[in-house]
Amino acid sequence: MTPSANGTYRLGSDIGGTFTDLVLISPDGRYTTRKVSSTVDDYSRGIAEGAVAMLQELKMAGESIREVVHGTTIATNAILENKGAKTALITTKGFRDVLELRRLRVPELFSLNYTPPPPLVERRLRLEVDERMAADGSVITALDIASVTRAIERIRQDGAEAVAVCLLHSYRNGEHEQRVAELVKEALPEAYLSVSIKVLPEIREYERTSTTVVNAYIGPLVNRYIRALGRRLKDIGISAPVRVMQSNGGVMSAAAAAETPAQIIESGPAAGVVGAHRLAERLGLQNVITFDMGGTTAKASIIEDGERALTTEYEVGAGISLSSRLVKGRGHALKLPVIDIAEVGAGGGSIVSVDRGGALKVGPESAGASPGPACYGAGGADATITDANVTLGFINPEELAGGAVRLHADLARQAIRTSAADPLGMSEEEAASGVFAIANVTMIRAIKAVSTYRGRDPRDFIMLAFGGSGPVHAAEIARSLGIHRVIVPPAPGVFSAVGLLEADPEYHFVQTFISAARSIEPAAISRAYSGLRDRAVQALEADAITPADALWTRQADLRYSGQAYELTVDVPGDGDLDARALVKVVSLFHHEHERTYGHMSEADAVDFVNLRFTARFATDTPPPHAVADTRGNPSGERQVYFGPESGRITTPIMARGGLSESPLAGPLIVEEYDATTVVPPGTSARLDAAANIIIDIELD
Repeated sequence: MTPSANGTYRLGSDIGGTFTDLVLISPDGRYTTRKVSSTVDDYSRGIAEGAVAMLQELKMAGESIREVVHGTTIATNAILENKGAKTALITTKGFRDVLELRRLRVPELFSLNYTPPPPLVERRLRLEVDERMAADGSVITALDIASVTRAIERIRQDGAEAVAVCLLHSYRNGEHEQRVAELVKEALPEAYLSVSIKVLPEIREYERTSTTVVNAYIGPLVNRYIRALGRRLKDIGISAPVRVMQSNGGVMSAAAAAETPAQIIESGPAAGVVGAHRLAERLGLQNVITFDMGGTTAKASIIEDGERALTTEYEVGAGISLSSRLVKGRGHALKLPVIDIAEVGAGGGSIVSVDRGGALKVGPESAGASPGPACYGAGGADATITDANVTLGFINPEELAGGAVRLHADLARQAIRTSAADPLGMSEEEAASGVFAIANVTMIRAIKAVSTYRGRDPRDFIMLAFGGSGPVHAAEIARSLGIHRVIVPPAPGVFSAVGLLEADPEYHFVQTFISAARSIEPAAISRAYSGLRDRAVQALEADAITPADALWTRQADLRYSGQAYELTVDVPGDGDLDARALVKVVSLFHHEHERTYGHMSEADAVDFVNLRFTARFATDTPPPHAVADTRGNPSGERQVYFGPESGRITTPIMARGGLSESPLAGPLIVEEYDATTVVPPGTSARLDAAANIIIDIELD
């Protein structure tokens, strides 16, 4: 890639549990990649070091970069590891225990010992104030300023770093909540302030409170991180604006991310789905299952009828992060638009063990970037999935990432022997094959969570596999699910970073609007959408985006009268609504209810619950295509163990360019700078015109 004029390149950086991935893309869509070990003490340092190395290699200056797009797991990790800020909650008298009572739902129906994660705010910092709004927004009890002053003084004495404010029915009338926020800001100017009428002005007290608290809990950490990243980039000569990937698949300015960090909880995984969606569009694919396996977790999502799935039913802080209308109570509710992703603790660094009953276990604990798998030679003694794959011969026994990470096959075999083979009385290959199989079963859970458990048949989909470890496991997982084809894109190990550079700025707004559909006034709903549009215009202008260039989308949440939960449907057109348009919206709801639950009842009354408005700015970016990678040109063969049925087979090793449009029968292994693709027996592989690896699977 030849450097062009200043300010014409874009840099994507995606932080994972083991590696930080960087992609530098030119105006014509050509890109180069780099993987560096994640620096867990300060993730921004790894980004800066990787960017410097990439710029030096390409003989470019930092001024050549006009935009940095970033995906990060820092918000998710803070919740999973309980390392967020000390947070206080100010709420209406009588509602301090909403976070603890939750929805009284448990994910394990017959488990009497199930313990939900503790609230992010300890009880003594959940403070009540005297005030009360009715459900229609009228004032029942005026705000008592003295009670607010007492709450603020308690927060000052306890030294809370963040304050969440969520008052009853403030989505209907935010006057009291706004006044409390003003008093907190005046008395505690250094505290991070999260206010529900800005974060989530939507019905349902627990979900609104939980989302507002999550936003406060990670706010100071995300703020410090974004400032540190900006400083490090400026230190290496990159003064370009930074945008951050949102959980909904859009990007937002770093300043906006600092204000509502709850929007970036699933930042990294969302980028991979965005990249997969764009690739599916270019390939003309309507139904795709995305499978992303990295160093710490494996993620799955679906693209159905050409659209990626969004949800607001999401929980974070669980062994499996997912959205579900049925399984509740495993994590902290986050009722914001999120790409529907299921995530399990199974990645290359997931630790292998044998429990007291003699059962082989894989994950969810991870060796992470430090010390990493045993084969890294960095002091890790526990066997991991990566060690198993090295022992089986799936992964190069000497190096990863073009030599950036040296591997030690003897340490991998020793760890497998100590952690699994000896305790189970089997050979190293048999134990490693067992690890591979159990890891696959664990990851199939994530795929089923977004397909089978939603009434979708995986056999109707094509799998798109990426991540550093995804293409190693994809073919066998697909075979188990009856999926006949797997696609592995170029640069699969940094594919999420590529997806960052294909995402558009996107902003979501919501307003509760409870009304029976049969009695709704079209003018009233039109005025409400006009107000949401005004908020969207303000957000676009704040991020220096011309509103006239935005694409506007309207949606509504509807339910049958008496139901507790609703479904989201599109609201056609962009002008004022009339009675005919409302009838159309209700009809769309009936059909969506049938598609989701298997039945509909057109005779039953329908209620509007929430109105949603999305503003998206479509960027004019060329399709990305990788520059030919000259970092190693593998060839030759090695012994690879494909399980007890096939045994050890002499297997060709080749570069992606060694494939052609004519299918090659497996087994074979494709090694690249950033990932390895395993083509097992009973499958074949070829390249399409865009250099994607197409793996076709023989099914029984």
